[in-house]
Amino acid sequence: MRLDPRVSQAVIISALWALTGFTLLILIVIIVNISVEGLPRVSWTFLTQPPHDMGRSGGIFSTVVATAYITFLAIVVATPLGVGTAIYLTEYTRESWLTRIIRFGAECLAGVPSIILGLFGFVLFVLKLGFGWSVLSGGLTLAIMVLPIIIRTSEEAIKAVPEEYRVVCYSLGLSQWQTIAKIVLPSALPGITTGVMLSVGRSLGETAVLLFTAGAALRTPVSLFDSGRTMAVHFYILAREGISLPNAYATAAVLMFSILGINLAAYGLMQRLMRRFS
Repeated sequence: MRLDPRVSQAVIISALWALTGFTLLILIVIIVNISVEGLPRVSWTFLTQPPHDMGRSGGIFSTVVATAYITFLAIVVATPLGVGTAIYLTEYTRESWLTRIIRFGAECLAGVPSIILGLFGFVLFVLKLGFGWSVLSGGLTLAIMVLPIIIRTSEEAIKAVPEEYRVVCYSLGLSQWQTIAKIVLPSALPGITTGVMLSVGRSLGETAVLLFTAGAALRTPVSLFDSGRTMAVHFYILAREGISLPNAYATAAVLMFSILGINLAAYGLMQRLMRRFS
């Protein structure tokens, strides 16, 4: 028996709405649970004091500083590498075995478990290069982890720029690099920015990589070669060891709203850039 097309359309739309609602419900439950358990303990003192007694008391200031240092270093290293690779793949090569190998390698790198990347960073940066458990080791390993995200998002953003823009630029006598720098990259900037901001959010929430490379020192790092404990690692240690579940929830709340804020900022910035360059 064949269903009426209007009935089948209504069933499909209802199913999609149900799936979307279920996804949003999961997000809401997580946000509400962490907020109820953690926000009552979050205060200005909690944010500006360093941890004491292994995290049982005090605040999370040193972990906030370590998180900012490591994330900033990872993005500074990964962004030019990722965007440069995307420009090369889309503008300076034709589809060939080489580009397929590069894309396949980036996709494989994106699928490597973070704990394996942490072990790689530990062997290379901590032991072989002698950086030790430090902000530098953690930031470089994080850069490797987020590099595929930046490559893929930048490549798709550059591909979305109409080919007519390039043709017009070449007809006016602009070189290939002038076309890329003045026309292609500004037009692709919303997508590139979104990829970079999503990489920031991924870096903020990473744990396994940094346990092997950045260490877990509670003191505030003042140089690239100091060990530092990020908020995600701090939350993990407090919860796993049962040191202080209230402080663990409070740290999780700060981390969660930081990531949500970055995602919202990325969306807003993308919209502004799209309106500006449209």
